[in-house]
Amino acid sequence: MGADINVDVLIIGMGPTGLGAAKRLNHVNGPSWLVVDSADKAGGLAGTDVTPEGFLYDVGGHVIFSHYKYFDDCLDEALPKEDDWHTHQRISYVRYKGLWVPYPFQNNISMLPKEDQVKCIDGLIDSALECRVASSKPKDFDEWILRMCGEGVADIFMRPYNFKVWAVPTTKMQCQWLGERVAAPDVKTVTKNVILNKVAGNWGPNATFRFPARDGTGGIWIAVADTLPKEKKRFGKQGEVTKVDAEKKIVSFADGSTVGYGKLISTMAVDQLVEKMGNQELVTLSKGLYYSTTHVIGVGVRGPRPERIGDKCWLYFPEDNCPFYRATIFSNYSPHNQPEDKVKLPTLFVANGSKCSAEAKEGPYWSIMLEVSQSTMKPVDEKNLLRDCVAGLINTEMIKPDDEIVSTYHRRFDHGYPTPTLEREGVLKQLLPKLQDMDILSRGRFGSWRYEVGNQDHSFMLGVEAADHIVNGAVELTLNYPDFVNSRQNTERRLATSFEY
Repeated sequence: MGADINVDVLIIGMGPTGLGAAKRLNHVNGPSWLVVDSADKAGGLAGTDVTPEGFLYDVGGHVIFSHYKYFDDCLDEALPKEDDWHTHQRISYVRYKGLWVPYPFQNNISMLPKEDQVKCIDGLIDSALECRVASSKPKDFDEWILRMCGEGVADIFMRPYNFKVWAVPTTKMQCQWLGERVAAPDVKTVTKNVILNKVAGNWGPNATFRFPARDGTGGIWIAVADTLPKEKKRFGKQGEVTKVDAEKKIVSFADGSTVGYGKLISTMAVDQLVEKMGNQELVTLSKGLYYSTTHVIGVGVRGPRPERIGDKCWLYFPEDNCPFYRATIFSNYSPHNQPEDKVKLPTLFVANGSKCSAEAKEGPYWSIMLEVSQSTMKPVDEKNLLRDCVAGLINTEMIKPDDEIVSTYHRRFDHGYPTPTLEREGVLKQLLPKLQDMDILSRGRFGSWRYEVGNQDHSFMLGVEAADHIVNGAVELTLNYPDFVNSRQNTERRLATSFEY
């Protein structure tokens, strides 16, 4: 039995990676293709949900900053108008002992209490000396932290914070993924700032970022999907994969239809893909990959945005007085991320749990989005998580005990973070080539399982480069050389280039 239809390239998933592949195949106008998704709209793990009250929440803290001109071109084509975007300066802090310490923490220890400053400087001097004589690379993330920041910063911030994010101890993670993601402190500057009581400025690739004016981050990907031909997209049951027959090169879907392919670009989590293939060898191999689950919690608050919150963007929480590791003031990204002032909403509950009237009243409103990680090594009380998060917001002075909560949101993403464990590379170096030998390119945040190229720009380009590899054998730089693409502006591809096949 043949398939109902056949295409040269079938793409599974309409998150950034799948859309990158579809966009590129549409652009080069060569092989025939089809892109499918089990959801009813594009976006995947970069989607946005809207609560019944009208608050928007992204699937986690996403912002747009880019290493690639092609990615920028595709976004500007999808959302071309000036007022489609807001551009923000990143204003980021770490909450520690009731203080807001500017990010990155290790560059701003001048803000800490004196005894903590001493502990941190002590460690930084030790680590600087250690770096000078070390002849080997750090063997894991914990050793990297000690070598870069020393014992003080490690104990006060890096270890507790990273455990809260990754839900695994730093000793169980490798450090090749770090690249530009963690600021290495300069002992001289740090010491000077401590003596002069000065704060270090903005650091990193996302010091400024842009955010869509309407529809959250998911709105970007819906707009990108809208630039693709309608007849080449399938959603819902006709995009929900039930089986992948790698031998016959046929994919079966929940509506009973089948599609034959020459090459398959899959952006499903690779552990789920090999289950659908029923390939026991690959299933066993994929068991060596580890991931954490992410809970996204949203809290909509009545009242003007308080002075103490100001124009903060996202905030880090290393301490155990709250379950969340990061909070994003989501209402600061766009005025359309919450209901208008004149919308009347009843109070669901007062933050400290005291009784209140349920009469609907007008705004204004503001909102906070929280992220909590979970794994076999870091369990979470899911039933009471919302309550615990609200208590954590009071503990960290993000909200006041008498604040009126008008909307809540809680969604659990089973695959939240692909963990860079010590075993990861050993698994991927076998798993991805074995799939590729079967004409299956597994790509994307969980398709290729490399967190260091898991941002939206990277994910999109993993798809673009997979398509180019299929069409003309081009090297997939983002997948294979993360440090190279992260250290430069990648301008080789532009949307304006035309192709004749």
